Amino acid sequence: MLQPPHSSLQVAAVPAQRGPVRDRDQDAPWHTEAVCRRDEAALFFAPSKEPTAARLSREEAAKRVCARCPVMVECREHALLQPEPYGVWGGLTAAERRVVLARRRRRDVELKNAARTTGRIAAAG
Repeated sequence: MLQPPHSSLQVAAVPAQRGPVRDRDQDAPWHTEAVCRRDEAALFFAPSKEPTAARLSREEAAKRVCARCPVMVECREHALLQPEPYGVWGGLTAAERRVVLARRRRRDVELKNAARTTGRIAAAG
């Protein structure tokens, strides 16, 4: 999923691969093995003013593509680290990614608070 939503609908979602991938090359970018490379970007990005039912149907279709992708986890982490504000990446919609990011932030705060509390107890004891 590297094409922005305003790209041509006929362009693949990820840049074309130059040669066949047999064994995963650790130096190659993760997207060289992305299944979405063979699908239209429109499946992963909402057109403007898309009706809710059509959006949900399209997102489910995109998630089915993601579910069979060997680099789904890498794609998801890319979208979370960027963070990508639009589209389905790694099997998650933009709204689902916002939830994951909020949970990660909350967990990080809780871990920091726990570490401070542990440090205070150790210093007092």
